[in-house]
Amino acid sequence: MNSHPGPMTEARPLGAKRHIPIWLLGLITFSGTLAMHIFVPALPAAATDLGASIGEMQLTVSLYIFGLAVGQLVYGPLSDRYGRRPVLMSGLVLYTFAGVAALVSPGVHALIAARLFQAFGGCAGLVIARTIVRDTSSPDETAKRLAIMNLMVTVGPGLAPIVGGALASTLGWRSIFVALCVLGIVNLLLTWRKVPETGTRNTGTSMKSLSRDYLGLLASRSFVGYAIGGGCATTSMYAFTASAPFIVINELGRPATEVGICLALLIFGYWIGSMIATRLIGRFAMKRLMVISNLVSIAAALVFFGLAVTHHLTLLPMMAAIMVYTIGAGVASPNALTLAVSVNPKVTGSASGLYGSTQMAVGAVCSALSGIGGDPGLAAATVILGASVLAQLCFWLAIASGNVRRGDLAAET
Repeated sequence: MNSHPGPMTEARPLGAKRHIPIWLLGLITFSGTLAMHIFVPALPAAATDLGASIGEMQLTVSLYIFGLAVGQLVYGPLSDRYGRRPVLMSGLVLYTFAGVAALVSPGVHALIAARLFQAFGGCAGLVIARTIVRDTSSPDETAKRLAIMNLMVTVGPGLAPIVGGALASTLGWRSIFVALCVLGIVNLLLTWRKVPETGTRNTGTSMKSLSRDYLGLLASRSFVGYAIGGGCATTSMYAFTASAPFIVINELGRPATEVGICLALLIFGYWIGSMIATRLIGRFAMKRLMVISNLVSIAAALVFFGLAVTHHLTLLPMMAAIMVYTIGAGVASPNALTLAVSVNPKVTGSASGLYGSTQMAVGAVCSALSGIGGDPGLAAATVILGASVLAQLCFWLAIASGNVRRGDLAAET
């Protein structure tokens, strides 16, 4: 795969950039996903206040997800072209000002537009924080630091609805955007003070050549295999997230309060997997660890599918299977991402953005497929099993292709 790096106008300050706090990169990443989940409990109150329909209010969430997916495709090439620091700070500025626009929105259409721009700003952190980790670390260190970031970032989906519900019920739904604006300002100030430039600005590179690099990633079987496989191994859990209320309440006859517990256990399983990954990375080759952990997910998905197809689905066995599935995903995720962004180190920003966008796309597809048919448990189990098997096939394809450059990955076997 050809790349077209222009003249290097900026040295890579290796000594300085290695001191970027991992907690700060986690906070920057966390803010983008937090804004997606924190507003969900406030949808009914906002709909009443703005005189909006349920469908219109749901657009404030679905278009936010769309913005995260599309925006990641943009920020990757921009960070390769202009550097990590200025692009990240520009995204944080957009995130903050869009939060202000959402705060003062007079109607639902203005709120929808503000949320879309908030997503465009928030996804800068998703892409560039991962890229900075790759810039400043060896492959093994990259996987470990990404696993640590996962530990911090996965707290968001679990806590965000609780925080959003508390803010909306006590201070009103607009207070959520006050909190997000404050978070944006804090991130911007911390980035200005603590995050130096970590990439090489290829100022002689045209957008046309960057497009060729993007196409080169799409033409790489290694990258496509790791990206699609990583998405199938991780965001396929959105199929269960979307189906959980219907499975727990309608199919199993359990109270609505247990839906939140089930989703919290799902996040907890992913957190455990990320913690395990921090212990195992460096002791085992990343490819082997990725493949074995996904096999664990396949085994758990088979149990879930067996329970659903034989009509023996009950709460505790189902949640045990889902937790094991997400543990496997938590181990596989940082390894797949590290391998993907290492395919061509000269375009790690583009690779990070394309990988993240692929994850969002896979999650959206899995979520949509889980709504097919009249049996939500069986539909979710089928989607999760199919996605985990597809992930394994993609991983094998990526490994077999042999397109990862020699020397880029220290943990190869």
